[in-house]
Amino acid sequence: MGSRPPGGGPAGPNHPVPGGHAAGAEDEESPGEFLSGWEHDIDVVLEDPAWRSAVPRVEEVARRAAAAAFEEAGVEGAVTVLLTGDLQVKRLNGEHRGKVKPTNVLSFPPLHPGMPGDVALALGTVRREARAAGRSVMAHLSHLVAHGVLHLTGHDHLRAGEARRMERAEARIMRRLALPNPWRGVA
Repeated sequence: MGSRPPGGGPAGPNHPVPGGHAAGAEDEESPGEFLSGWEHDIDVVLEDPAWRSAVPRVEEVARRAAAAAFEEAGVEGAVTVLLTGDLQVKRLNGEHRGKVKPTNVLSFPPLHPGMPGDVALALGTVRREARAAGRSVMAHLSHLVAHGVLHLTGHDHLRAGEARRMERAEARIMRRLALPNPWRGVA
């Protein structure tokens, strides 16, 4: 979904991506082990602390969703998940996709093999979409993290067949996380 931003990741030079932790990011074991025992390098950068009041244990929720997406794709993986606000995602979307508006999730593939990709999420947009769909912010966040990570593993939704395969993968991930299928009831 666009090219990798300069400066080490979507958070820019203030938040180095490979191996870096930002203030507020918790150091916990990767929850990928709850699935197949594969190791995943999943860092969560909490840029907007309001995520904590929107989603209890938000860092753990993001890590579990990312790990489940890597498991679904059948790969070990590395990603940095940036939990930020609409203004930061709007800036990134404008700089890297030419769309000057916030979006729910952006994925940036790694610059070099073996380096982590990046996924950035906008709290305001995620909150609004969850409310409009009658879902919890936690479930919607989980879905969008999984969606972003699936992009990093090669999934896309530009054509109908690709979109359907990606939706099915997302539904399996959500089932693995014991969360509702985001595509049930969607025409």
